Amino acid sequence: MWPRRVAVLSVHTSPLEQPGTGDAGGMNVYITHTATEMARRGISVEVFTRATSSDQPPAAELAPGVLVRHIPAGPFEPLARDELPAQLCAFTSGVLRTEAFHEPGYYDLIHSHYWLSGQVGWLARDRWGVPLVHTAHTLAKVKNAALADGDKPEPRTRVIGEEQVVAEADCLVANTSVEAGQLVGLYGADPNAVRTVSPGVDVERFTPGPRADARRRIGVPADAIVLAFVGRIQPLKAPDVLLRAAARLLERQPELAGRLVVLVVGGPSGNGLEQPRALRDLAVSLGIEKQTVFLPPQPGEELATVYRAADVVAVPSYNESFGLVALEAQACGTPVVAAEVGGLPVAVAHRESGLLVPSHADDDWAAALADVALRPGLREALAVNAVRHARRFSWSRTTDALLSTYAAAADSFSALRSEVAV
Repeated sequence: MWPRRVAVLSVHTSPLEQPGTGDAGGMNVYITHTATEMARRGISVEVFTRATSSDQPPAAELAPGVLVRHIPAGPFEPLARDELPAQLCAFTSGVLRTEAFHEPGYYDLIHSHYWLSGQVGWLARDRWGVPLVHTAHTLAKVKNAALADGDKPEPRTRVIGEEQVVAEADCLVANTSVEAGQLVGLYGADPNAVRTVSPGVDVERFTPGPRADARRRIGVPADAIVLAFVGRIQPLKAPDVLLRAAARLLERQPELAGRLVVLVVGGPSGNGLEQPRALRDLAVSLGIEKQTVFLPPQPGEELATVYRAADVVAVPSYNESFGLVALEAQACGTPVVAAEVGGLPVAVAHRESGLLVPSHADDDWAAALADVALRPGLREALAVNAVRHARRFSWSRTTDALLSTYAAAADSFSALRSEVAV
């Protein structure tokens, strides 16, 4: 049976924020679309997130049936994620206080996103007597095993916190079977408590469109060779890999200098080498500053325009639990060249909708990008298949699977409570 009302916990980032900057990214997109889809099915969703400004209202409507609650916890300003554990007590208090103004049993289920939210969800679960479903989105042990140069390892505090949440949650949602295996193998999760639910893509917004029109809208020449990166500018996402590969491509084929455009769309992140300035300096040192164009994070239809304008979208991350950018680009008919890590082999069908690169070496990436961007016949074949592949994923399908998971978690929770009562 579906829940009537779901409490969604997203401590460190709000679904109202623009993805692509700060800590806002794929998780924001995930929460926004699944919450909205649930509301369309008659389920009330309340998203709890930390207030970052005194100007924010206590509650704001994200969509009909979806309310975002801003919980004061610490100063009214953005905080780095390593500062947030100190605010979890205050945040938890605000969540529990909100529920206390309602009749008992107001929320039927808690869905926490990221380990910080899982810590809050674990306590609220015990206080409210409702099941806890948790989605990690990223895992510290996995990230630490594949760090980019110059990136900081995730702290032991997070590793311990994740282990606690894995042990306490009634159900764990993994984006792919790979992540499900990591939860079991690295964190000792009960295999029976892990469900694999692939994220989706907005197939109404991200659709193919005329490339010439898209290029005109963003000021790119019609005959350009456009290599695009979309995402937060941080070592984990590895936009530098694209720049280095582009420079290597020009070394091999200097005649492309007048046509090549490296399009970087994104903003600063909250971790490591976060400033776009460092990436601009890298473009200068590589001698490709004239070919590199930086754009801020793009909302909605503007982001679809970026995808349509590109010959290929690069996703060179060192780790991705899934890779929503890859799915969005393919839905727009743009092939993707992606690192063969995490969930990207699910998001990208190798040699069908794009190419997977098994390393982060400049030569390997330059060759893969050239294969797609400079071979029109291959690019067009990949583009057709990319749309078909992306349409296998939708937020409606994701939400159906989540609701099935909620029902299973509720049954498991009820059975556990019955055993304890006996």
